[in-house]
Amino acid sequence: MHCQPEYNRQVYIWLKNTQNCLICDECTESADCVCNACETELPWLMEQCGVCALPLPMEGLICGQCQKFPPAFKQVIAPWTYHFPVDTLISRFKHQARWPLGQMLARLLGQHLQHRFDNAELIRPDCLLPVPMAPKRLRERGFNQALMLARWLSNDLDITHDEQLLLRPHETVAQQALDAKSRKHNLLSAFRLAPGAQVQGQHFALVDDVLTTGATAHSLARLLMGAGARQVDVYCLARTPKPGD
Repeated sequence: MHCQPEYNRQVYIWLKNTQNCLICDECTESADCVCNACETELPWLMEQCGVCALPLPMEGLICGQCQKFPPAFKQVIAPWTYHFPVDTLISRFKHQARWPLGQMLARLLGQHLQHRFDNAELIRPDCLLPVPMAPKRLRERGFNQALMLARWLSNDLDITHDEQLLLRPHETVAQQALDAKSRKHNLLSAFRLAPGAQVQGQHFALVDDVLTTGATAHSLARLLMGAGARQVDVYCLARTPKPGD
């Protein structure tokens, strides 16, 4: 059964003159789906760990966790911290199927990435890989939000994406309910590569909505690097702060 919806059309009607902002519902006075005021007020991630993007008090630092246990991925790119209103927008996209909100966030993420590509701050990957969802959860939700984000980013950035390379055949406990140590144990052998997957020498970027502990991204990156990938990055909408911050 193929649960992922095929939706190649726009999920919002782009008018030729003006639109209402999807956040405040005020007129944007442009063809964009978010007004300048709301975009400016989003919780932009500034000082962060140079590897996992954990919010830090100063720029140019590597967090203690990444120094002690370097992850298999090279770097995480996330425009925002997981605070209001980004947390609410992501939740409505995931749990209420508000696809226009997801596409808006994906478009802004794409602009953020393109800016860094243009300034030679990032190397364009060869392929985008959505973080796979277990079959049972996919049936319950009806769609994989990471896959939809990967499709939108692929279109906006003109980077190919592969929906079949990474598989998650085994059911696991929802990561949200676990602490960092339990998350790592929960993901042991949770993923595998599709038969005949072409990985050797490739630069991949994993795509997901939120990065919390990085356990899922690390597991997938380790799988890809072990199969001969050249580099694995992570692109996501938001990064959660350290608990208590």
